[in-house]
Amino acid sequence: MAPPAAEREEVRVDVDGRTLTLSNLHKVLYPRTGYTKGEVLNYYAQISPVLLPHLAHRCVTRIRWPHGVAEGSFFEKNTPAGTPSWVHTAKVPTTGSRAQSSSARSGGDTLVFPIVDDLATLTWLVNLAALELHVHQWTVGRNGQPRNADRLVIDLDPGEPAGLHECCQVALLVRDRLAERDLVAKPVTSGSKGLHLYADLPTRLPSDESTALAKEVAEELQAEHPKLVTATMTKARRGGKVFLDWSQNAGSKTTISPYSLRGRERPTVATPVTWDEVEEGAEDPLGLDQFGPDAVLARVAEHGDLFRS
Repeated sequence: MAPPAAEREEVRVDVDGRTLTLSNLHKVLYPRTGYTKGEVLNYYAQISPVLLPHLAHRCVTRIRWPHGVAEGSFFEKNTPAGTPSWVHTAKVPTTGSRAQSSSARSGGDTLVFPIVDDLATLTWLVNLAALELHVHQWTVGRNGQPRNADRLVIDLDPGEPAGLHECCQVALLVRDRLAERDLVAKPVTSGSKGLHLYADLPTRLPSDESTALAKEVAEELQAEHPKLVTATMTKARRGGKVFLDWSQNAGSKTTISPYSLRGRERPTVATPVTWDEVEEGAEDPLGLDQFGPDAVLARVAEHGDLFRS
């Protein structure tokens, strides 16, 4: 059966001097709540002043849900066919620490990522039902080549029955361990089940060195708090514990960007939070929850960008 005419409609809009054709604005991408593609586009347009600085100079991997979150999704690294000529891109080797599968457009040994440095590029990607925007911990230099990592990330992933409450407790431990290394941690709810902790590096590090640093912190805390923390990737050993995923610092790995939507049952957002909120979440099992797009926009209006250095 063909989709309703309202879903199929197209509108032409001017975004930063670029003419874009937006389609299917009434299509429901989150059936549980009725959240539409038009609302997704509107969220990204409103959040773009704080989102774009965190995407700038970073290759963006997208997860797309063309038929909504109740249907299938797929990862997309390379720029797709039909990419506008004005979209900035970076050609990244797939060898060594950045080894990963490539598509026909990659030329076999390289990937061609989009660089999302303006609202037009962001809008174009979101119109392709790219709900999730994932980035590496390294940036692309002016010469178009990948640089060393400029930040460290540790993903706190709870194994049931552990949840965000336990993640908050562990986040405080990680914060202190990073502080001992003169690194200042910034907490971000993942928009899924856990928390991400970022720390800007005083000097750029090769990905293997930043990965080793994150693993060192994770293994120290696993040794000291074995009933609460695990640094082991085996899912069978995560039950009731918080897995400190240090591997997302590898050159080929990506993490959901702060302020990106997630392709969950309900629209949720990877949301920067304060350490006061994390402490409240550590004390009270209901003290902190994942945030939806409207709440995130309200938080930014009130507090600005909590993730800004």
